[in-house]
Amino acid sequence: MNLLTIDTSTTVCSVALTRNGALVAEFLESRGKTLSARLLDCAGMLLEGSGLAMNDLEGFGVPLGPGSFTGLRVGIATVKGLALALGRPVAGFSSLAMLAMNLPWAAHPVCPMFDARKREVYTGLYECRDIPCPLVSDCVIAPEAFLERLTGTVIFVGEGAVRYREPILDRLGERAIFAPPAAHLPRASAGAILTAAAFERSETLSPGAILPLYIRPSEAELARLNPPRP
Repeated sequence: MNLLTIDTSTTVCSVALTRNGALVAEFLESRGKTLSARLLDCAGMLLEGSGLAMNDLEGFGVPLGPGSFTGLRVGIATVKGLALALGRPVAGFSSLAMLAMNLPWAAHPVCPMFDARKREVYTGLYECRDIPCPLVSDCVIAPEAFLERLTGTVIFVGEGAVRYREPILDRLGERAIFAPPAAHLPRASAGAILTAAAFERSETLSPGAILPLYIRPSEAELARLNPPRP
């Protein structure tokens, strides 16, 4: 089964092509901005280099959130458009689970962290085996408050963990393990494992049913909920 997974949930842009669960090709670029204009070109490049056409794809995968509001919209809209045009199903999954998938078969629980700004992080806690199993659901929270929930040794991964390294060490000390630098980047190839697992379990959705899971309301939503007083 040929599957294409696209991730733009953060400032890292990545696309992965898999065949029967094996990685065929991957594009990844981190420039501090969402490279939305290049997504289709990157997908086409991977397909051409692998001797495939867009019609050869049997499904798509995309993280639904949490993450950058703009980035999530770009990735989901791109996958929706491709899946609608081809009449293919889509697998949606947590962007934090995808990041945790950088550390499969970890000996300790994995805590993925994205910087959510406003002195908060998007985070959760996962037991990582062949695929991540959530121990604490994804949330947006002050890092210090989330650290109070953790017991035992925990592996931290992601740019949020890098930013809040000192508070993590202050709270957990030797119980905090940090992933190597290369693991902090979310990768579509890790998400591709979740895509394949969803297809194997027949847990896919029609393109129109794929919606972002922001966790935190956007500034526009907050403005609608709390209009300025006259």
